[in-house]
Amino acid sequence: MGRADSVRVVFLGGLGEIGRNCACVEVDGRIVVLDCGVMFPDPDMPGVDLVLPDFTYLREHADRVDAVVLTHGHEDHTGGLAFLLRELEVPIYGSEMSLGLARNRIDEAGLSGRARYVPVADGERRSVGPCDVEFIPVTHSVPHGFALAFHTPVGVLLHSGDFKLDLEPVDGRRTDLARIGAIASAEGIALLLSDSTNAEEPGFTPSESTVGATMARVFAASAGRRVVVACFASHIHRVQQVIDAAVASGRRVATLGRSMAKNVDLAQRLGLLSVPPGALCAIEDIDGVPEGEVCVISTGSQGEPMSALSLMATGDNKWFRVGDGDVVVISAHPIPGNEWSVGRVIDELHRRGAQVVHTGTEAVHVSGHARQGELRTLLAVAKPKAFVPVHGEYRHLFHHAAIARSMGVADDQVLLCEDGDVVRLDGSGLHRDGTVPAGYLYVDGTVGDVGHGVLRDRRQLAEEGVVMVVVTVDLKRKVLTGTPQIETKGWVHAPEAEALLGDAAAAVSEAVLGAMADGAHDVDVLTRHARKALGRFVNERTRRRPMIVPVVMAV
Repeated sequence: MGRADSVRVVFLGGLGEIGRNCACVEVDGRIVVLDCGVMFPDPDMPGVDLVLPDFTYLREHADRVDAVVLTHGHEDHTGGLAFLLRELEVPIYGSEMSLGLARNRIDEAGLSGRARYVPVADGERRSVGPCDVEFIPVTHSVPHGFALAFHTPVGVLLHSGDFKLDLEPVDGRRTDLARIGAIASAEGIALLLSDSTNAEEPGFTPSESTVGATMARVFAASAGRRVVVACFASHIHRVQQVIDAAVASGRRVATLGRSMAKNVDLAQRLGLLSVPPGALCAIEDIDGVPEGEVCVISTGSQGEPMSALSLMATGDNKWFRVGDGDVVVISAHPIPGNEWSVGRVIDELHRRGAQVVHTGTEAVHVSGHARQGELRTLLAVAKPKAFVPVHGEYRHLFHHAAIARSMGVADDQVLLCEDGDVVRLDGSGLHRDGTVPAGYLYVDGTVGDVGHGVLRDRRQLAEEGVVMVVVTVDLKRKVLTGTPQIETKGWVHAPEAEALLGDAAAAVSEAVLGAMADGAHDVDVLTRHARKALGRFVNERTRRRPMIVPVVMAV
């Protein structure tokens, strides 16, 4: 329980990983949730669609939660709201763009009745639960991101949000370093939590506007050919630059992918995307447009299996078929773990005769996160008394902590934290304050309770296969009514291993008959004997450990 003379920060996700960003700021016993994101699964999570923060702490203290505040609209910061709202019913504060992106997922989950949205503007200061929260503009790869300044009884806690120091942003909205400096001078910043994604990268991240010049060059070199550009659907500034380059080269633009269409519509309604009259056309009408006048903006830049771009690559997209001479631009860098998927899509596009332009060949993407030079600049302006690096894998946090120390933050006031850690800020500085549950919550379809046991079984099935034996017994006569039937997937190929399967069936028969001769007459007991006998046989004969599934039926 928090005290008025201290502030607690509880980290539920985003520290030691890319995704699941979620934290709690606690003042005087009340809780404000800062972001609630998802993480996309690792290759060792077969069948998992999303990974959520562990909501145990929030569920146990639901009566103390006053609100959720959003830094920006990316899925790794808002995608968990559709699941959190099943546990809590609290207002959600954020820019209109952030709320619009979050609303899409919440409505899809059928939870629109539980959500109350509170839009806030640049520079606005709101009383949110136990403290005043100031929404400071920052530049990122989605419009209208915020740094959040929590004005508390023990000083200002500043969360940078995801940010970069873009001096020439597409929309002219720069990170408001002046306001951060003013807070630092007037009140002082007691604690800075800052984006660590590019903390290993020296220098400064290039401006988003540099991509526009590259796009113009690509379109100019593609005269007479159809152009497809794949990028993140939330990257409205990227979409704007693609539209500008397309229109300047005499093309009409169609969107492909549901999220792209929805986000373009949202951005137009909010005045964040400027599209000349007549420039947009429906994807179903694109075949009627001359090839040299076609531009398609698509989802699927990460090689997602059922995305619009992946379906194009396999020839399965019903709206657009890639062919000889088409130019496909992948305007995004693969998220770690997605390199293979993106590479496969590029290969398939080449097989269909397309020219593929990607970050390895042209500067068609820049990061939305600050590099070391920008991180140092923020630290110099904010002059925090204490520092915790957030948003990144452990190596990113480690390097960012070193940067903070080199910028003059006291060693004992730089804390390297991970998910589940709790810190306390009071008059004497920043301290560790225990831990809370912060494991992974796996989502498969609409189910949010896929456990470690299920994943372990799936990994075993994927790596070793499964062997199933069906045994029918007559318990009164203590005999088998037939030969045990062995079915297998991923262990051995049955038609080529008849002798091995026959030996396996014999081993199971011997074990079950022996158990009945010893007086066993319970199906569960016989099932255990069948499992043990088949498992021992498989291991001894093949040195493999597939999943063993015995079924004993009594007649």
